[in-house]
Amino acid sequence: MDITLIFVTQFVLSLVGVGLLARWYAAPWLAEKSLEVALMALIAPHAFRHLGLAFLVPALNQPGMPLEFATLAAYGDLLSGILALVVLIALRHGWAMAIPLAWMFSIVGLADLGNALRQDGAILYMGATWFIPTFVVPLLLVTHVMVIARLVTNAKGLLIPGVGGAAQQ
Repeated sequence: MDITLIFVTQFVLSLVGVGLLARWYAAPWLAEKSLEVALMALIAPHAFRHLGLAFLVPALNQPGMPLEFATLAAYGDLLSGILALVVLIALRHGWAMAIPLAWMFSIVGLADLGNALRQDGAILYMGATWFIPTFVVPLLLVTHVMVIARLVTNAKGLLIPGVGGAAQQ
């Protein structure tokens, strides 16, 4: 089987699996939670996006890893992970800027993932980092979509924002 086909198959199957679990289990549970609690649960996995720095570690990648991919993916993930931590702290403490920060995190994080996924020339060189885009990225994509869906729903006034204290639930 062609290596690109293996990569795409693993990515798609992970995306479908995570999507189904999110729809069947996470979405109903989150629907009962306040905006802040739901966002914290969905953004929490992104706090570990520093894992993307592994693309800069030669021993984890095959020789020839495109420097542009490695650099953009690593630092894009690092920035997204730092933003996720800031949003989690802002939500936990009820900062007025928590929701705008969540939007910023969502835009930056999705842009980073989109940029990384379009770099198919890096697939052949991923080595041990292979599991980041084939397993971790689908989880991050699904949670990003869920974050944005919740933020949009909130912006339409279908939920009553409760910044401050709600994250204690």
